[in-house]
Amino acid sequence: MAQPQQQIRKAKETGVPDAKQYMHPTLRANHGNWKYHDRPRPGVLHHVSHSGAEVWTVRAGTQRQMDVHTIRKLCDIGDRYADGHVRFTIRSNIEYMVAEQKKVAPLIEALEKNGFPVGGTGNSVSMIAHTQGWLHCDIPGTDASGVVKALMDELHHEFRHEEMPNRVHMSTSCCEINCGGQADIAIIVQYTKPPKINHDLVANVCERPAVVARCPVAAIRPALVNGKPSLEVDEKKCMCCGACYPPCPPMQINDPDHTKLAIWVGGKNSNARAKPTFMKMVAAGLPNNPPRWPEVAEVVKKILRVYKEDARPWERLSDWVERIGWPRFFEKTGLTFTKYLIDDWRGSRANLNASTHIRF
Repeated sequence: MAQPQQQIRKAKETGVPDAKQYMHPTLRANHGNWKYHDRPRPGVLHHVSHSGAEVWTVRAGTQRQMDVHTIRKLCDIGDRYADGHVRFTIRSNIEYMVAEQKKVAPLIEALEKNGFPVGGTGNSVSMIAHTQGWLHCDIPGTDASGVVKALMDELHHEFRHEEMPNRVHMSTSCCEINCGGQADIAIIVQYTKPPKINHDLVANVCERPAVVARCPVAAIRPALVNGKPSLEVDEKKCMCCGACYPPCPPMQINDPDHTKLAIWVGGKNSNARAKPTFMKMVAAGLPNNPPRWPEVAEVVKKILRVYKEDARPWERLSDWVERIGWPRFFEKTGLTFTKYLIDDWRGSRANLNASTHIRF
């Protein structure tokens, strides 16, 4: 008697797919069974499993915002010079995996020839993590991806060579919400004026109670302007964070003259050698000057140069600052210190969880 055909379960279009099906066969066969790994040269990782299998990973930098032609070019390089398997890192580098060492050199040559620098491993300046900027974000104060492209053009050598005391992670954020997160060096938009309100649009666009609740310092309250329901801002309380702009676009806070950039240093997410740390602002009011942002690049390169010369081996930027102290940091970098920059508030140690350990 024929068995009834089993009903195939329909795929759920939610969540990310299982990544193992896209992995290189050598990686999939030795998942969790690696003996050791090393770095034969900057931009290349070499993994050896307990079974004796080997795989080489070549990492190359990209311009982050890529058109379909660039993606096809990268895939063509993978099909021709690698084993047809690639992956993108969280910092938008592309990695090619090969199971034979003889394929590494031709793959690197092809990538470099097509303008994709190989590097970003070990004690180098890795690719900059960033928010969406003008292309995708609905509230950007600057083009975060543009800052990344301009800065990495300036830091091309540091990406391709492992010459820093330790790895350097950087991030950029196109608004003060800071989706870019903590980093050794972060470039974040700085609003310097309260939002300008278009009262004719507030009633039709904004859910006013939600906007009032969104303000972290209670500076927004309902108002009646020209006979229409609207909102008003207490400018003495407003700290110009921009949190009101996403739920209420008529509260425009972006301004070509008053939207600036600030540099923060010393952030760290890992628990290696020292606890995670929060960034502190060391430069403020830098011009939001696209498309190259030269003033921002000058400050970042100055900090990196001093860190490279003065830090001890394996010191992260936050460890270096902790050792020499903030006064010496400003003295060595030549940055101007003001009362609006780093703070000495110690209460965060008691009420902010600054460690990856779980506490109750």
